[in-house]
Amino acid sequence: MYHKLPTEKSNPKSKFLDSLTREEIFSLMNQENLKIPKAIANQKEKIIKAIDLVVASLKNGGRIFFIGAGTSGRLGVLESAELPPTFDTPPTLAQAWMAGGKKSVFRSEEGAEDEELKIKSLILRKVTKKDVVIGIAASGITPFVLSALEQAKKIKTNTILVTCNQHQSLAKIAQVVIALGVGPEIIAGSTRLKSGTATKMVLNMLTTISMVRLGKVYGNRMVDLQAKSKKLKERGIRLVQEITGLNRPKALAALAKAHWNVKTAIVMVKKNLSYDAAKTELKNSQGFLGMII
Repeated sequence: MYHKLPTEKSNPKSKFLDSLTREEIFSLMNQENLKIPKAIANQKEKIIKAIDLVVASLKNGGRIFFIGAGTSGRLGVLESAELPPTFDTPPTLAQAWMAGGKKSVFRSEEGAEDEELKIKSLILRKVTKKDVVIGIAASGITPFVLSALEQAKKIKTNTILVTCNQHQSLAKIAQVVIALGVGPEIIAGSTRLKSGTATKMVLNMLTTISMVRLGKVYGNRMVDLQAKSKKLKERGIRLVQEITGLNRPKALAALAKAHWNVKTAIVMVKKNLSYDAAKTELKNSQGFLGMII
């Protein structure tokens, strides 16, 4: 079975990889990576459907659960970790469950991907039908991921699979199956290469576009950022200045009154409102700044 997987096949273009110069390997890797955008474009309709599922779940009070093993699991961890500082989402909104647990994020735990009973139990205890489960498995056959999706479907949770296996047998594994045809890796079986890159790009699309659809940006501005670092505080100050026309001292004063919530500060200035009134306006507009100003 495993030898038939596209992720396990040998790439004929890299058959003599160990005898190539570094310049030749660079060119080969670059050429192979150029296949990724086309593979993603071919899955446009599926990706859009997946975004609709994510948005529907979040609007209904649900959460996102990324499920994966190895590289795929780490990509889920990365995605869940980046949402709070970028879009000011609560830490529980997007969660990642990786085969082998937290220790597997930093050290490979071979065999952990077979923990089927453990993930089924987690899904049963922690996930509700309001949520969306996103399984990530380059090979398309990871037991940990398939079991999670199977259990999630039983409780009528929205399900998505992101894979690099286009075999038709996977078509009904989840409500939406995003199958990326990137082809075999230059090092056979090393799915941290093209497969990992393509998967990361799709996950970026699923979360970013969903957040845009939920009012987390104004134009192309990150107005829901968490200003917890010097860099992000400076970005917040610039945002308030650019959108309201205030100078730096006044922008700082507005942010202080808004408890460093950029979006609230902008509404307070543009609408001449108190902090509480601005928060109410944002709540009534479901967070869409453009509907207020």
